[in-house]
Amino acid sequence: MNVVRNLSWLDRFLPLWIFLAMALGVGAGHVYPSIGPALEQVKVAEVSLPIAVGLLWMMYPVLAKVRYESLGEFAAQGKMFGVSLVFNWVLGPAVMFALAWLLLADLPEYRTGLILVGLARCIAMVLIWNMLAGGSNETAAILVALNSLFQIVMYSVLGYLFLAVVPGWLGAETMVVQISMGQIAKSVLIFLGIPLAAGFLTRLILVRRYGVGWYEQVFMPRLGPTALIGLLYTIVLMFSMQGENIVRLPLDVVRIALPLLLYFIIMWGLAFAISKAMGFSYQHTTSLAFTAAGNNFELAIAVAVGIFGIASGEALAAVVGPLIEVPALVGLVYVSLWAKQRFFLHEVAG
Repeated sequence: MNVVRNLSWLDRFLPLWIFLAMALGVGAGHVYPSIGPALEQVKVAEVSLPIAVGLLWMMYPVLAKVRYESLGEFAAQGKMFGVSLVFNWVLGPAVMFALAWLLLADLPEYRTGLILVGLARCIAMVLIWNMLAGGSNETAAILVALNSLFQIVMYSVLGYLFLAVVPGWLGAETMVVQISMGQIAKSVLIFLGIPLAAGFLTRLILVRRYGVGWYEQVFMPRLGPTALIGLLYTIVLMFSMQGENIVRLPLDVVRIALPLLLYFIIMWGLAFAISKAMGFSYQHTTSLAFTAAGNNFELAIAVAVGIFGIASGEALAAVVGPLIEVPALVGLVYVSLWAKQRFFLHEVAG
């Protein structure tokens, strides 16, 4: 199976598009230094309106793809649900927190940005990697839907815990303690709640009117790619204000990338190995591994911008997320297919 050929041209070259969007933003900020103040003229939840539009749009198509009607079917898979909860809402945030503190102890802004990424659990983009690796589409869709709903409540709670409480135990600067749960909840409710409601209503109304086949085979192939366009648009605007830091501190970007890469490898490897040891099938093991490793970097970007500002180090760390996640998880698709041949011979033969 050729993984790259199964991606659309937009998905296939996403790291390149992100690099180009970053370069365009840096160039625009250099040529037009007044672009930053102009973007800050009108704000929504402390985020400039043009950027808020991009943040909301890149979330909406992703959440419109989730099969919310499948949630009830998961009741019979309580064991798998429990494993997913542990990986997504206990191990995932804890692993990213540990890596951020271990590798970015001297860079608190980047460390905080990575912690925000670790708290933002996977949503619809992971469906692509799961599909390419031959995982269970139904299981992945249900896990994605559940993560979308859990994030409304858990992101705020865990955000306050890992940003305001746990760092105090480690003797961190008290600046982080000034972040309230209300600030995080506000950003989550706006930048996840609004597109989640819009995505749910879009699917509910259009499926009833035109049927599931039309919705998934005609409507979503047209709407889905616009999420990446929204992401690239947002990156251009963000990097128009981040450009000076990128040019001045390229090694910082490399330092941000290292814990991210380790995080994806550790989370995927742990989830795959433990799920296999628990006797799950290859399809379910793969779905659990990719949903454990993937992150909702769109939400992390939105929260980082909403709380710390568009030109912050926290926002820069969040923006680096998709740049590392896409090639890392494509590589893990190949690893998953190799593992299928190596450790699930009975299923391959069957």
